[in-house]
Amino acid sequence: MAPTGNNTEARIWNHLKGWILNDYGVAALMGNLYAESGLNPRNLQNSYEKRLSYTDDTYTAAVDSGAYSGFVRDAAGYGLAQWTYWSRKEALLAYVKAAGASVGDLEAQLDFLRKELAESYPSILAALKSAKSVREASDVILTKYERPADQSENVKIKRAGYGQTYLSKYAGGSSAGKEGETMRQKFVSTAASYIGCKEADGTHRQIIDIYNGHKPLARGYAMKYTDAWCATFVSAMAIKCGLTDIIPTECGCGQMIQLFQKLGAWQENDAHVPQPGDVIFYDWDDSGVGDNTGWPDHVGIVESVNGSDIKVIEGNMSDAVGRRTLKVNGRYIRGYGVPKFKGGSSSSAGTGTPAPAPSAGGSLAFRVGDVVQFTGSTHYANANAASGPACKPGKAKVTAISKNSKHPYHLIAVSGSGSTVYGWVDASTVQAIAGGAISVGDTVQFAGGPHYTSANAASSSSSPKAGPAKVTAISKGAKHPYHVVHTNGQSSVYGWVDADRVTK
Repeated sequence: MAPTGNNTEARIWNHLKGWILNDYGVAALMGNLYAESGLNPRNLQNSYEKRLSYTDDTYTAAVDSGAYSGFVRDAAGYGLAQWTYWSRKEALLAYVKAAGASVGDLEAQLDFLRKELAESYPSILAALKSAKSVREASDVILTKYERPADQSENVKIKRAGYGQTYLSKYAGGSSAGKEGETMRQKFVSTAASYIGCKEADGTHRQIIDIYNGHKPLARGYAMKYTDAWCATFVSAMAIKCGLTDIIPTECGCGQMIQLFQKLGAWQENDAHVPQPGDVIFYDWDDSGVGDNTGWPDHVGIVESVNGSDIKVIEGNMSDAVGRRTLKVNGRYIRGYGVPKFKGGSSSSAGTGTPAPAPSAGGSLAFRVGDVVQFTGSTHYANANAASGPACKPGKAKVTAISKNSKHPYHLIAVSGSGSTVYGWVDASTVQAIAGGAISVGDTVQFAGGPHYTSANAASSSSSPKAGPAKVTAISKGAKHPYHVVHTNGQSSVYGWVDADRVTK
């Protein structure tokens, strides 16, 4: 089968696609071949060039002419797949000679690759034909076909990443449609290729880098490697797939919901049956009774739905990219972002509650999560209500924003502040707390209470006493936005805390 295409990689893709018939398998195999040889069929293993005194081209010419007779037994990796073991190199050499081709001929090596997989590795070929993601197929090739010395998680991620690049480049258009590769599936498979990335070995940093490399940054905030990164993971996958027009980029779960609402792509109903590629949000404080409308703590990408079981791919799941399985309408489901994928079906967006707009822009001075001074005496059941009950002023937390509404801020009173506000209020009744904004490096008064191991942790490690502390980090929009460290023995606080626990 003569490979066709405008360049080497296109010719390889078209040849492999002709007999693997699965974009995921083709992309995964190409990713591994790239890692082995750079897709150069004449590639001599670099470490052997000096040892054998040959370059890629002189080695190939010497083998073809017979001037070098050590090809089979020299243990040097060669060709697309870096064939190394003597019996495999012997079979390759015999095959190309029978075909009357150079040992470095692209078509001959691709035909041999097909023959070798079909006859010597049929289970691997079957796995390539049936793979549901690039990562799934790539791991099989790495561990059962190529079998290099380093088969670490980092290597698996890197090779699957190469494959994902080829998938994105060559599996678009009608070809992808014929093989069932929709943009929805592409979004899911891209997410799956990052499974195993984790903070422990630093492999999660590539996800943060993808997010930070996309401009403009949401709310102007560049993610740190130590920030909670579940929403960042979803955003990074959208960036990788070129889907930022239908999947908003954000590093905060609540803010991402607001952006989905603004796009008309929000499904409020917890009982909604999602599709692969939908974005699921969680609230760990959900009681399990009625529709959950609380502040979201976590987010992931729906990978599959089988009956009543939902399988989800999540970033920052125990500090890694992993999978979770839960039930349709299960406890903790906050709702769904339902991207409007082009060329494929999309979940229907529910009306739910009115869509609050992001706090950035306009004349609104405060953001969700800010602790403010409420000076009014009335709160309202919705952002445009004509009348509302009385309440007491005091310190309160901004929990939602509805830009351009009559009462744009939703506030909840801070415990112990004397206020009873719990509802939507006028912008004129919301003021900054005396002392000004808190910045990294400020010494503040910690009021006592729980501290957390991450800015969006669901439960605290302990509740240290009140005392002075230094702000060492800020995660805007997070559930516990300030990281503080005690400055004397009065308090033992060392972690992330709620905004209403600190004052200047």
